[in-house]
Amino acid sequence: MNQSIKIYHVKGTRSIRVIWTCEELNVDYQLETIPRFDAEFKSSPSWRSKSPTGKVPVMEHGNLSIFESGAMVQYLLDKYGNGQLVPDHASADYAYYLQWFWFAEATFARPLGDIAQNTRIKPPDERIAAVIPDAEGRALLCLQAVEAQLAQSNYLVGSKFTAADIMMGYTLHLATGMGILNEEYARTMAYLDALKTRPGFQSALIA
Repeated sequence: MNQSIKIYHVKGTRSIRVIWTCEELNVDYQLETIPRFDAEFKSSPSWRSKSPTGKVPVMEHGNLSIFESGAMVQYLLDKYGNGQLVPDHASADYAYYLQWFWFAEATFARPLGDIAQNTRIKPPDERIAAVIPDAEGRALLCLQAVEAQLAQSNYLVGSKFTAADIMMGYTLHLATGMGILNEEYARTMAYLDALKTRPGFQSALIA
């Protein structure tokens, strides 16, 4: 009997990527929504045994338990994708796919996290105001790179939707909420609007 995927979820967080991927691949999954994701929960031994840094998401599949959203997406693609959402490995597009897949989290989401930490998440007396202009500048450089890429194609890699767009879609969702993504970046705004018409993204956003 196949065991379903279990996703530990907090609304609005990176678990959106994992839910969205499951929806696109038509993979059965169960959501374990964490109702009060506060400091006490994050530091609890039971949660730290699943997520050493206290963050979400965590995904379980049988005896497997992993805690990095990009790794979860890749695992689902490898196990259930059958070539879906990924360019042919022998093509140049595959290298570009890997580039944008990881750029979305490792490069673009990082300054967004710095902004969030120092405007919303940390207690006011722990926030460092000087971090914000630098983080905004780095985020805008990333946004400019996405805008330039979308001048060449409808998606990040050619004309086909891939998992790189899932990774980037969530990052742009964050950027919108922080006021980084706005009408000045018309192509990127249109791209994100198009992604949000996908039923899988819609399901993940409301979960």
